Amino acid sequence: MHPSHVPIDAGMLRTLYVDQELTTIEIAAQLGCGATTISRRLKRFRVPVRPRGSRPRGRLQGEVPGRAGWSSELAYAVGLIATDGNLSPDGRHLAIPSKDLQLLESLRYCLRLENRIVRRISGRGHIYRLQWGDRVFYDWLLGIGLTPAKSLTLGPLAVPDDHFADFFRGCVDGDGTILVYTDRSQATKNVRYVYERLYVSLVSASRPFLGWIQRTIHKLLGVGGSINEHRRPGRRPTYALRYAKGESIQLLTRMYRTPHAPCLVRKRNKAVPFLPEATICPKSL
Repeated sequence: MHPSHVPIDAGMLRTLYVDQELTTIEIAAQLGCGATTISRRLKRFRVPVRPRGSRPRGRLQGEVPGRAGWSSELAYAVGLIATDGNLSPDGRHLAIPSKDLQLLESLRYCLRLENRIVRRISGRGHIYRLQWGDRVFYDWLLGIGLTPAKSLTLGPLAVPDDHFADFFRGCVDGDGTILVYTDRSQATKNVRYVYERLYVSLVSASRPFLGWIQRTIHKLLGVGGSINEHRRPGRRPTYALRYAKGESIQLLTRMYRTPHAPCLVRKRNKAVPFLPEATICPKSL
């Protein structure tokens, strides 16, 4: 979708910009468009623009986000960190790399960080990296079950059920896939044998972690999924938790139950055709 056609409701924009005091960059990251688009909509809706540099109210660095403080943003951030992040052995620093700038902007918004996102060039192209230090938050993550070198040690985490969908959305954005394709393999037998396939999957080197996610999703939604092992010579096995179309639709409906929850927009766009109309972003005014 072209940025000029991103559906943005005037009331929702005022809530984010005026009431929550988010910056245009943070609103753009949340809605999946450019900051210039947000600036144009503010002008169009005649919303007074603040001077540059305003910061949102939120969790202060060093503040412990206890269970009463769980939110969609925090649960999503924990999912990203659990799958794609890194806890430094120094007991203070956290970092997450990604090829998607929008993903790191969303994480920065969720945790109210001011740290710069650094762009680096490698032989495989460019990659972005967000790093910050917060000893109290680091210790809190340890307390819910995260560890340094988590790829092999990760197990169940203390994530509340009412925010598990947000956590799982963060996991899928970090190290998962929403796959949609048209299967024509049987079309030579009959032109009607053309099917639209949909899969939601999550990959990890820790089977106990995926097993816990599978059990929790089954408890909350009643869908089973399957875990498959993948081995390559000379390397540790990896595991994939996978849900086929019917179960995937139930998962996606829960994951994207509100239209403006933090997410990686390119993955959400794949899910949109399978979502109830109420969960899709309202039409622009």
